[in-house]
Amino acid sequence: MMPVTGGTINMMEYLLQGSVLDHSLESLIHRLRGLCDNMEPENFLDHEMVFLLKGQQASSFVLRARRSMDRAGAPWHLRYLGQPEMGDKNRHVLVRNCVDIATSENLTDFFMEMGFRMDHEFVSKGYLFLKDIMKIMVYKIFRILVPGNTDSTEALPLSYLVELSVVPPAGQDMVSDDMRNFAEQLKPLVHLEKNRP
Repeated sequence: MMPVTGGTINMMEYLLQGSVLDHSLESLIHRLRGLCDNMEPENFLDHEMVFLLKGQQASSFVLRARRSMDRAGAPWHLRYLGQPEMGDKNRHVLVRNCVDIATSENLTDFFMEMGFRMDHEFVSKGYLFLKDIMKIMVYKIFRILVPGNTDSTEALPLSYLVELSVVPPAGQDMVSDDMRNFAEQLKPLVHLEKNRP
């Protein structure tokens, strides 16, 4: 953790994304077991809500609230994701500002009091692998059929999302090369790429 001096911490997230078809999931998990530090992945089941605050311009301010559904008493996490940097077109990964902090139980009530409205919500269920400072998530998205009822869900068919992300210490831009090299080892099962804005 970095000490807070002057008010804020500028954290940058480096990201590659892709998807894998359901029938190739076991092959991908097997490969990740061999490549990652934790041979057995951590399972997760999270509920995420996306909130919008309409600005004076056409754009909205977006915040995400996420909580684990399989760990009793787990805190809500507030997450802000900035717009992707438009800088170096030759960079192999997407880079964006991010803030991720644990909060109290009343986070969603606080959003409503501040004038945010919930745009959408979903459940994600999957696997978390670690390789050095890289985090690899392989997960399925479930649509919530009845708003607010996480027991009423429907899986989005055919594929799992795959995300490779790093929030490196300041000045560690070379991590993008490590990410690209790791992503190459997952081909042809999954092609991890940066999202185009």
